[in-house]
Amino acid sequence: MMKKLAIATASFAVVLGLALPSFAEDCNLTYTRVACAGKEADSYKKCEGKPSCTQAKPAASKQECLDLAKKACDNDRTDITKYKGITAAFGAEKLVGGFNADGKADATGPNFCANDRPDMNKCQ
Repeated sequence: MMKKLAIATASFAVVLGLALPSFAEDCNLTYTRVACAGKEADSYKKCEGKPSCTQAKPAASKQECLDLAKKACDNDRTDITKYKGITAAFGAEKLVGGFNADGKADATGPNFCANDRPDMNKCQ
């Protein structure tokens, strides 16, 4: 009896797992950094030495992905990174950030980072 119950429980768990949709999609954030003069190696370290890379972050919704993209603009390395641009896609959908590649306001722009933020263009 215990063996049948265990098999039935395991079968139910498998069926339930297959029946439930996946609620999280990848939020693909593309980071593009502009280094302060002579600081390229340090600035690009998070992208394995390249000025740009994409990292997948789990997100339960498009809004969560938008929030992750906005938060990713934070630049706490103002002595190393002059400017950072972020673009995002939730699954296959490219998201609008409101800025162009240079960080200037553009209603249809894919970049989430403004170039006039207080944590950009410092190189302290």
